[in-house]
Amino acid sequence: MTSFSTLTRNWEDSEGHAHPSETGVPATGMLLTITDNEGNQGFSLVAGDYLREGVLTQYIRPLLVGQDPLRREKIWQDLYLAQRGAYGRLHERALSFVEQALWDYAGRRLDQPVWKLLGGVRDEVPAYASTMCGDDVVGGLSSPDDYAAFAVDLVAKGYKAVKLHTWMPPVSFAPDARMDVRACAAVREAVGPDIVLMLDCYHWYNRSDALYIARELDKLNYAWMEEPMDEYSMSSYKWLADQVDLLIAGPESVEGKFRSRAEWAASGAVDILRIGVHSAGGISSALKVCHLAESFGMDCEIHGGGVGSLAVLGGAPNGRWYETGLLHPHLDSETPLPHLTAVVDAIDENGNVPLPTASGLGDPIDFDYIAANTVSTTR
Repeated sequence: MTSFSTLTRNWEDSEGHAHPSETGVPATGMLLTITDNEGNQGFSLVAGDYLREGVLTQYIRPLLVGQDPLRREKIWQDLYLAQRGAYGRLHERALSFVEQALWDYAGRRLDQPVWKLLGGVRDEVPAYASTMCGDDVVGGLSSPDDYAAFAVDLVAKGYKAVKLHTWMPPVSFAPDARMDVRACAAVREAVGPDIVLMLDCYHWYNRSDALYIARELDKLNYAWMEEPMDEYSMSSYKWLADQVDLLIAGPESVEGKFRSRAEWAASGAVDILRIGVHSAGGISSALKVCHLAESFGMDCEIHGGGVGSLAVLGGAPNGRWYETGLLHPHLDSETPLPHLTAVVDAIDENGNVPLPTASGLGDPIDFDYIAANTVSTTR
């Protein structure tokens, strides 16, 4: 594990929502490297502190050292079973970063992009622009008019779809279901009828507010709404889905990986399954959910961006969109961060993200920059 100095363009509020920093903020990046006894390697950029030294020492190294790194499913199953006794310390994201490094290793060793190893159903995927949460910054995302203006800019850049994240605490006037609807209406009026629109709103609305928003979005011809209520109440989502024509997507934050998603699909609580590579234990786990959704005749939308999400979308036919974000009027999303050589998910003239052509996951890591800015290394 290598830690290195870099920059981030985001800061997080007290509720964990990202907001833009126009000048950049000093940050510590982490690079996980897996090496076999012949020197072949796989890499994964680690976000947050989910792979602390204690987690590496107690769980990761004992289950990886001496294993064949091509036996990803065995290693993943061993880590999955170890979660039971870890009581939250062996987080889903820890599994994800380790498993992504194993996939990167496989791709590099076999000289193939990972998405081809997963099946290669397509070599590009349509992208939707996913906004940051609302704020109270003038010219940011502080009003329905701000959202409308930003949506017009995003469409002008080539996006064929936009997803709003509306206002949440600690913004003083949030949550407000009617304010959310006003923003959604302003965006629809601004971009016209042909742009696909979605909403991700306050995650803890009650049933009546969620029902009100869903019915209004249906009038505005929105494609879907996600996570308007606490997802641990699956019955609330079943109640909502039974009353509205608007498609409901989820769950996003519920634990349980593919097993919990099977319960949601079977119950009819959602119309579109949703899973994240980082939040569900890795690429293999997310792909299991995609195939689960396929067996129910459902789409499976991937939460969040990055090379892991692109790999899954290259292997799954029923994910319609890649989520580009989080975006904001004051955020430069077109310049790579210092430890990267390119923006991996830039859209083309048709609003699509081409899948990486490099061997492995295709993360454009600047290894020279990391070497020159290394803070510490552990093995």
